[in-house]
Amino acid sequence: MDLLRESAVGQILRYVTKNKVLLYPEEKEGFHWAPLEALLAQEEKPTEPEEKAVESESPDQNQQQDNEKGSEDDDNDKDEDIEDPTPFHMASIITHPDNEVTHTRTRGSEIHSVLSRTSTRPYTRERFDVEEGLSAEKTKSIAIAPTKTADGTILVDWYTTDDPANPQNWAASKKGLVLLQLCAYSLSVYGASSMYVPGEQGVMEKFHVGATPAALGLAIYVVGYGVGPLIWAPLSEIASIGRNWVYIPTFFLFVILSIPTAVVDNYAGLLVLRFLTGFFGSPCLANGGASVGDMYSLLLLPVYLSAWTAACFWGPAIGPLIAGFAVQAKGWRWGLWEIVWLTGPILVVFLFAYPETSADNILRRRAQRLRLLTGKTNIKSKSEIDQAHLSVSEILLDALIKPTEIMIKDPAVAFTNIYTSLTYGIYYSFFEVFPLVYPPIYHFNLGETGLCFLTIGIACVIGVSSFNIYQFKYLIPDIKKNGLRAPEHRLVPALFGVILLPMGYFMFGWTARHGVHWIVSLIGVAILVVANFFIFQCVFVYLPLSYPKYAASLFAANDLSRSLFAAACVLFSRPMFINLGVGGGVSLLAGMSCLGVFGMFYLWRYGAWLRSKSTFAVS
Repeated sequence: MDLLRESAVGQILRYVTKNKVLLYPEEKEGFHWAPLEALLAQEEKPTEPEEKAVESESPDQNQQQDNEKGSEDDDNDKDEDIEDPTPFHMASIITHPDNEVTHTRTRGSEIHSVLSRTSTRPYTRERFDVEEGLSAEKTKSIAIAPTKTADGTILVDWYTTDDPANPQNWAASKKGLVLLQLCAYSLSVYGASSMYVPGEQGVMEKFHVGATPAALGLAIYVVGYGVGPLIWAPLSEIASIGRNWVYIPTFFLFVILSIPTAVVDNYAGLLVLRFLTGFFGSPCLANGGASVGDMYSLLLLPVYLSAWTAACFWGPAIGPLIAGFAVQAKGWRWGLWEIVWLTGPILVVFLFAYPETSADNILRRRAQRLRLLTGKTNIKSKSEIDQAHLSVSEILLDALIKPTEIMIKDPAVAFTNIYTSLTYGIYYSFFEVFPLVYPPIYHFNLGETGLCFLTIGIACVIGVSSFNIYQFKYLIPDIKKNGLRAPEHRLVPALFGVILLPMGYFMFGWTARHGVHWIVSLIGVAILVVANFFIFQCVFVYLPLSYPKYAASLFAANDLSRSLFAAACVLFSRPMFINLGVGGGVSLLAGMSCLGVFGMFYLWRYGAWLRSKSTFAVS
């Protein structure tokens, strides 16, 4: 029942019943956490001189406090409803000046140095070593004692190293279910963008507008999901909100607003609703990568992130495939109704089966339950202390100013944003070139033209398979042997991608003509999609490795720049293809993509030097 309990419906049921149903272990009768009880008992005893904690006279020195010895080891209960977590032998707790907490536990003659996910800065060699050490000891359950800072605050962490409440410790089946839901959510939101495309002719006839105004329905949606991450990404990092309470309300509004979008009877209303649906659909695009990172270790994160990236890539391609035949048979509004039919069932499953993945949010709620259980107000989670004085102005700073500041001051980040914007814009322009190629040249109808987009799905499978073979055969063994290295080491697949990309475009542009079979041009599409996948997958890993603290802002800035350029490409691509011809127009795009070859190789070779020259890094 833990999946239901952590879902939106479960949390609503708990709120309505005042926490009388779907109880957590701390709310069940007979719950004991021996390390906390020992620490609280220490507080209640008269302080003996020799038992006083030694406090540093300088605030810059570390604070150290020894906990009492716990009871002997018991077998750990793997079920989440743990009544008595595995007792600890001895814990030495070090509280650093920035409140980062190190637990050093001894077990017999062995010494284990473990930092919890919430008390370790991400993407460091230290975190890699810790996560690998923990994964190697999955069969061992070592208790994590709460820590007490110099000001008397008791910091709550996971109960044990294999605490089932920690998303990193979830069963593979549970992680897979959550990842599947996230991929379906992202695919449907991206798919909703292009489901509009087969009905553009109907929009022109209904509202008496030209081709470019009709294409605004796609462009304004893309702008909406580009702007949204500036708001939703920082909100999801607030521990009191978490991921779910950004995903659920916005996804609900997305589905609800998709209904009037399908029946609206004026052009201005259609554009407004398309913008709003894009805006409220964007949280999965802004935070999806972070949600995957909540569950999977740093070493395997790129592997599972590739599944989410593939879903995002296939989304725009599946739209014309789904809507093509329906629009042909029933009219342009059916393409918009299919958005409701696709996303509605996904929302229902999401409401009942998508749990919170933010460790900060999970531990914050655990601290609240422990305060209620013990009556002690000094029991807190680390995020409660870190975000105690978080203000609206700070949120706006991170959301609006910080992404732009990083891009301006750091040339490496600026290049990745500019280049991914270019490739993403070119990718979206293909939704305008397909109707200019396959119906007039190969006499495909609207539905058959939509089937051409299956090529993109096949290419995604090829891209994911190739990328993961590279991960398991080379990169993961290399990291285990030599460490994480510089972030630029993750760009190697992108070097192949930037070379394949113009090749795919040229092949498509100059084989999409009479006398050449249609399959040849689609092979070119497959090549350029695989190239795009390599580039974006590497960038999605590279950006947070560069500035871990500002990962959300980096993704938001990248998403905004990509989306704005893609929206512009949607508007100018059709006139460009008509004026220059398909071959000339695609060749122009291919030539522009060639610029990225030199840029990506330069970034791979000199990225570390560029980051060292970053004025943002210095500041």
